Amino acid sequence: MKNLLNITTLVLCVCLSFGCTDGAQKRKSGEVSFHIIQASSLFPSSSSSCVLSPRASNAKSSLLVVHRHGPCSSLSSKKAKTSPNHDDVLRLDQARVKSIHSKLSKKLTAQYRVSQSRLSTDLEARDGSILGSGNYIVTVGIGTPKHNLSLVFDTGSDLTWTQCQPCGGNGTCYPQEEPIFNSSSSSSYSNIPCSSQVCDSLTSQGYYKNCSASSCIYGTVYGDSSFTSGFFAKEKFTLNSDVFDGLNFGCGEINQGLFYGAAGLLGLGRGTFSFPSQTAMNYSCIFSYCLPSSSDYTGHLTFGSSGGLSNSVKYTPISKVRDTASFYGLDIVGITVAGKELEIPLTVFSTPGAIIDSGTVITRLPPKAYAALRTAFKENMSNYTSTMGRSILDTCYDFTGLETVEIPKVAFSFEGGTVVKVDSQGILYAFDVSQVCLAFAGNGDDGDVAIFGNVQQKTLQVVYDGAGGRVGFAPDGCM
Repeated sequence: MKNLLNITTLVLCVCLSFGCTDGAQKRKSGEVSFHIIQASSLFPSSSSSCVLSPRASNAKSSLLVVHRHGPCSSLSSKKAKTSPNHDDVLRLDQARVKSIHSKLSKKLTAQYRVSQSRLSTDLEARDGSILGSGNYIVTVGIGTPKHNLSLVFDTGSDLTWTQCQPCGGNGTCYPQEEPIFNSSSSSSYSNIPCSSQVCDSLTSQGYYKNCSASSCIYGTVYGDSSFTSGFFAKEKFTLNSDVFDGLNFGCGEINQGLFYGAAGLLGLGRGTFSFPSQTAMNYSCIFSYCLPSSSDYTGHLTFGSSGGLSNSVKYTPISKVRDTASFYGLDIVGITVAGKELEIPLTVFSTPGAIIDSGTVITRLPPKAYAALRTAFKENMSNYTSTMGRSILDTCYDFTGLETVEIPKVAFSFEGGTVVKVDSQGILYAFDVSQVCLAFAGNGDDGDVAIFGNVQQKTLQVVYDGAGGRVGFAPDGCM
């Protein structure tokens, strides 16, 4: 696993495909177009138990995916101190979306600067680096001996990084649950020289570069003013029994922000420094995941395969998104609600384009597309009591006293004839029983890219096939 960054034939791509769900009833028209769900299923259970996904144990390169604030997470013991509330989640989500739009539109964002004497770091967010609430984490082994750390995984970021000692002296770190990584105790750790081509390539990949005693320093500031900076280094990474020597990563000694106890970030984007790119010789830039239906369950992140559902996966070609290398693009061609296709001109989707993003919570749509979706949804929910909106969500209902609710199915059509039906858990966002909202939002401008968020991805097998230039979806991915 040497010189992975010198692979010149690497083709990165993505492919998504949403699966079908059962549990709907037939209307007078005879079409199965509604989900019937238990109202209680919209909320995490009061139990502290965790239900494991069997699929993650089927491959050596498969990791458990957990919601970092639920009972399955190793970080949950400090949940009361570190977990954001719904308003925080949506506020951070909007900051992430704003950063994505800024980056893709090439607009300059506000200039943030961070200075510390230890690393002489001076960072500025020129292109709107992105970070959100980061709901989902995996555990990865770093160093020799192996140090297991919980990292937020993110398809919208490239550089993998973790907090590193020293943090209590000239450096500074945010509180995390696990012991902070000590690079001096790892026999496989080495700093990257500042004179190297790898260090020089940081700036071309959108990161800050500096030098400290001939060692390479990286840095980036995210859209919500969170930041990370430290030594750009090489280290051994372990995924179950798969071991990778000399992967490039960030050993951050200056880190601040709302990371809520996680040790860092696992970058799954399409850029040179991403984990899929650096492990391409082993995994061929293929990975898949399933996000669990709630925080009481686990999902999985699997490298090198479609997660055991190859016959069920439906693919759509990856599209180019504003000439950026990090994001996985999609071509939306239509939306249906309760089995009826919405009247939305193709140019509404084709003009801004779309991406899929594991770190964005709520799916964002072009204003005209969202207006059509909201109108159709309201028409099919006219029997329920509406209530005031909250934060970015404007279509909400009061389900107090109801045991079951009936909600219209939502499906997306992608280029190539792929139709993906959103699972019932991906349609609503519940604050409490008196305020349950449509889990979609409109962009502020017709030119802002559409984003498929992680709420809509729940329970689906999402496959990123870099070698094939496609993204795929299958139903029941966590089973």
